[in-house]
Amino acid sequence: MTKSLKVSLFGVAMAIAAAVAYVAYAQRPDMPQVRFSMLSGELVSTADLRGKVTLVNFWATSCVPCMSEMPKMVQTYNQFKDRGFETIAVAMEYDPPNNVKSYTERNKLPFKVAMDARGEIAKGFGDVSVIPTTFIIDRKGRIIKSYLGEPDQAALHELLDGALKEAA
Repeated sequence: MTKSLKVSLFGVAMAIAAAVAYVAYAQRPDMPQVRFSMLSGELVSTADLRGKVTLVNFWATSCVPCMSEMPKMVQTYNQFKDRGFETIAVAMEYDPPNNVKSYTERNKLPFKVAMDARGEIAKGFGDVSVIPTTFIIDRKGRIIKSYLGEPDQAALHELLDGALKEAA
């Protein structure tokens, strides 16, 4: 194969890769329009999160894998919070509020904790029923990744680092 043919094939391959990346990036779905009702009484809307990279985690105090991943969620939040990162832990509809409040206080969760009392937030995110389920939203309010089960921490941190470097 000649050098010019190799260069041409490389150029075609790069163009195809760029087109695939553009399509994948351009088709990121928007975060659903929901209102989060925090344990603190604060209401947070989707619009309030614009400009931040946000991790939305659906969980319950009765969920063993959720309890296993929660200390990692705290570590992730603490690592990225000063760079425009937000975390909202959404307790499922069936989780008793007093259990959520007790767990949150006992474990000193440093991020926002929301109650999904009527299941509307889970419904807005595609009828979340299996937990833990986590969504990563970019600064423009688009879902860039979702995880069913506990995310691989190294891959999650790499994704967050890249998303935090992007402009709003």
